[in-house]
Amino acid sequence: MALQDLTPQLRTRLSRMERAVGWFVFLATALLLFGFGYYIYHTAERKGWFLIKAPFFTYVLSSEGLKVGDDVVMMGFPVGEITRIHAQPPGDPHNVLVEFNVRDSYFRYIRIIGSVVKVNSADFLGKRQLEVTRGTNIVGSYAVCVTQPISVLGLEQAKKTAAAEPGLWQLAQDVVDENTNVVFHAYERVETVLDESNAPLLAQCHFESNSIYIFNNKVNRDYIVASWHRRNHRYENFTPTSEDAYLHAVETPPVADQLQAMVSQVQAALPNVLALTNKLAAVLDNAADATANLNTTLVAAQPLVTNFTAISEELRAPGGLGVWALGTNGNLQIQGALTNLNALLVNTDTNLNALTENIGVTLDHIAGITSNLNVQVQANSNLLWGISKTVMDTDGFVQGLKHHWLLRSAFKSKATNQPPTQAK
Repeated sequence: MALQDLTPQLRTRLSRMERAVGWFVFLATALLLFGFGYYIYHTAERKGWFLIKAPFFTYVLSSEGLKVGDDVVMMGFPVGEITRIHAQPPGDPHNVLVEFNVRDSYFRYIRIIGSVVKVNSADFLGKRQLEVTRGTNIVGSYAVCVTQPISVLGLEQAKKTAAAEPGLWQLAQDVVDENTNVVFHAYERVETVLDESNAPLLAQCHFESNSIYIFNNKVNRDYIVASWHRRNHRYENFTPTSEDAYLHAVETPPVADQLQAMVSQVQAALPNVLALTNKLAAVLDNAADATANLNTTLVAAQPLVTNFTAISEELRAPGGLGVWALGTNGNLQIQGALTNLNALLVNTDTNLNALTENIGVTLDHIAGITSNLNVQVQANSNLLWGISKTVMDTDGFVQGLKHHWLLRSAFKSKATNQPPTQAK
C-alpha cells in the first residue's frame, strides 16, 4: 500500500512512530558508545596508558615461567609489565633479554643503589614473576630515570640563571675534583654550589668544557628525559637501549628445580632412613622382650615385697627390731644379763676396795723393811764394803776354777759357725 493511499490519521501516527524509533536507536547508539568509551578509559587507566612509563631491561638465565604481558611488582603492587622476551645471539655472555616498563610514580623508587630485579617463583606450576626492589635513600643513591630536562650551561651563565630563579635550579651531576673525589653531590642547589665562598673548592674541581649540568625542578615532561650515567657521574639524555636502563637480576631456582633437588636429597637419604627404621624396629623388639622379662621379674618379686611389707610393719612397732633380731625371749634374756652385770659391778666395786686396802698394807710393810734396811746401812758403814769385797773374792774364785785342769771342761764355751780367726 502506497503512503499516499493512507488516510491522514494513519500518516500522522506512522510519522510519530518513526520519530520514536529514531530516538530509540539514537539513544541506544549513544549509550553503546558511552559504555565502550568508559571501558576503554577504565582499561587505559588500569593499564597505565596515560601514565609515564620508564623502560628497563635485565638478563636472566632462562625464560621459563615468563611471558610478555606479565605484571612486574614492587613492594607487592603491580607497577608495570613485561614488554619483550628475546634470546641473545650466539657468543653473547647473557642468555635471555627481558624488557619491561615501570609506571609513574613507581619508577622514581628505582635508584642506582639497592634496586635489583628479583626473579621469584609465583606458584607451584613453574610460573615466575619479576619483582623490582626499592632503592636506598642514602647520599649518592640517585633515581635512575627522571622527567626533568637537563640543561648544560657555562659556569657564569649557570650562576646568573640560578640567581635569577633561586631555589629552582639544582645540580644534575656530581662535582668531582682532579682525583675523582665527590665535592658536591647532585640535587644540591646551584646558587649554593657556585657561591663565591666555594671558589677555592671550585678551583680544584673538574668541569668538562667549563660547563655544568643543571635542571629546573619545576619543569617536568610526560616522558623519561634523562638517566643517570654511572661512569660520568651525571644525568644524560635517556635511550631505552643504553646501559643506564639495565638492572641486575637475582634469580632463584624454579620451584620444579627445587622440588627435584629435594627429591634427590630424599632419595639419597632414604637408605639411611630405612636402616634407621630397621634399627628402631630391633630396639622396639628388645624393649618388648625386656618388658616381658621385667613383668616376670615383678611377678616373682611380689612375695618378696609382701614379706618386706610384713617386716616393715613389725619393725615399726615399739621394740620391734629387738624382737625381730633376738626372738620373743630376747628381751627377758637381755634383762637378766643386765641384772647379773649390775650385781657383778657391785661385787667388783666391793672387791676392788678390799684389794686396794690390802695393797696399802703391803706397801706399808715394804716401807718398814726399807726403813730398817736404811737404818742398818747407816749404822754399819762397812757393810757395803764387805759386800763388795765378798763379790770380788767370789769372782776371783770362779776365775780360778775356770783355769783348774779338773774343772776347765765345765766352763768350756759352745762351738759356733764363725770362721776361725787367722793370725795376722
